[in-house]
Amino acid sequence: MDTNDSSQDYLYKKECYSIVGACMAVQNELGSAFLEPVYQEALALEFDKRKIPYVKERRLEVFYKDTLLEKKYYADFLCYDKIILELKVCKDLAPQHTAQALNYLSAMKLNLALLVNFGSSRLQWKRIIQT
Repeated sequence: MDTNDSSQDYLYKKECYSIVGACMAVQNELGSAFLEPVYQEALALEFDKRKIPYVKERRLEVFYKDTLLEKKYYADFLCYDKIILELKVCKDLAPQHTAQALNYLSAMKLNLALLVNFGSSRLQWKRIIQT
């Protein structure tokens, strides 16, 4: 389930506002012409400047039944120990990006991911909530 409403039960509202604000600052400075690693590196600097706690390239463990699989996936960022941040550089966010975020949420047993797209002229972002 994904929402962008401003209701009072907005999950991690303050934290999301801080993360999206940092993303906007990065896009305002760099524009939309770079590859994802450039935005990831710049965003880490912006998070440091704004004192936003994060882990870059947080490894996710995937299990099949009770067996840990060798294949590893990495979320671009884990912010505040509770919000997955997935970066994209594409024309538009697509359903497969949402599916990826939901898989990451499931693997990490978290409730909120932010998908952020630096590939359009205006920053695109989407909240993905798993209850």
